[in-house]
Amino acid sequence: MTTAGGVQAHAERLASLLAGGRAVLDALPRKPLRSASEAADAATIIEAARSARAAFLRQYVEDVYRSLTSGYTRFLRADELVYTAAEWFPGLTPSRAEVAAERERLQKDKDGVEVDQGLFLSAVLSHPRAGLHLLHAMLRPRDESLERLEHFVRTGRADIGSTVVQREGRAGYVFHANPGYLNAEDDSTTDSLEIATDLVILDPSIEVGVLRGAEVDHPKYQGRRVFNAGINLTQIYHGQLSYLFYLNRDLGYVNKLYRGVSGPEFNAGEIEATLETPWIAAVESFAIGGGCQLLLVMDRVLAERGSYFSLPARKEGIIPGAANLRLPRFVGDRLTRSAILFDEQFAADSPNGRLLCDEVVAPGEMDAALHRAVESLTGSGVVSASGNRKAIRVGQEPIDVFRQYMAVYAREQASCHFSPQLIDNLERHWNAHQRTVKERSSTP
Repeated sequence: MTTAGGVQAHAERLASLLAGGRAVLDALPRKPLRSASEAADAATIIEAARSARAAFLRQYVEDVYRSLTSGYTRFLRADELVYTAAEWFPGLTPSRAEVAAERERLQKDKDGVEVDQGLFLSAVLSHPRAGLHLLHAMLRPRDESLERLEHFVRTGRADIGSTVVQREGRAGYVFHANPGYLNAEDDSTTDSLEIATDLVILDPSIEVGVLRGAEVDHPKYQGRRVFNAGINLTQIYHGQLSYLFYLNRDLGYVNKLYRGVSGPEFNAGEIEATLETPWIAAVESFAIGGGCQLLLVMDRVLAERGSYFSLPARKEGIIPGAANLRLPRFVGDRLTRSAILFDEQFAADSPNGRLLCDEVVAPGEMDAALHRAVESLTGSGVVSASGNRKAIRVGQEPIDVFRQYMAVYAREQASCHFSPQLIDNLERHWNAHQRTVKERSSTP
């Protein structure tokens, strides 16, 4: 371990170096107006700054993390961590003002300051103790969840933005809604879904969680439920989806579905010590991208006949969450590559589709099928169900394996999110330039 004085001295030199590069970059025209030579100068400055940050983090990441968390006693979520780092170590990560300024631009017109958030989080996750501490912080119940818990336990219902969670008997139903975008996920949905997940897990009278899509207002699916359309590609194209969406989602909401919520104390040697609830997914219409990723952390998947699953990562130009880690356990390596690299779809009632779902349900019969699944899962008691899913998980995906995966994911997804290839893919496969951003009516 290096000394605090050494960290501070190096941090000050780094801040001075980065400030000089930022001044030169700010003097250039905005990205779409740069000449070829100006674009080359900007690329050189950005790359040099990232190399300097990377060198600093390779030497000092544990010292930085220890400082930010007051010796591992403070639990900062990923978004809190990167912005606290920007305040305490100027230039190491972008400030809120820098990120907000770029959010005003189309994705293709950004310099990608958020890439440095990804490099920082990757460095933290690469360090065993710091990485596990961050994972623990992301699994803790959110403050907003704890504030709503008493009311939810008493009433059995919470409206959280566009997400609704309600208790029915021993089951907690989470209804995911983003109707203007076929229930796609974006910055407006991640917090509300995580809060709803917390409430289901923390309510002592709930023994099983159910994840289901709400009805949408798209003409093609009018009045029908849609499970999940994946990431909101329109928001990405228009520069309205943050890089932190990916980390908040997969370290928070999705990981809580899989692992439950952590307790108040951090003990790196304590394995799978979480409070958790088994989960059932009800897939109607389709589970695309992020929707398909959710099936990989469920204990039972019911799918409507005629629905399908897909992971169109190649057409989107991004990494499909933790699917690269988890999908091979369900379908094998060959089908994983076919799904992620070659856009293969799985019809729910096909042989390959049955590798991802447990029961195919006739249209109109989902309510009855869910009732049967809930009764079956709770019949042996929640303690048995939770204990068995822990035992399965510890052999399949130890949390340290997940930590290492997410260290790579944090870095590589940052590059993908700001790559020219992503824009090209969206314009070629999605007609993104013809789609407009819809107004939002509610927030958590």
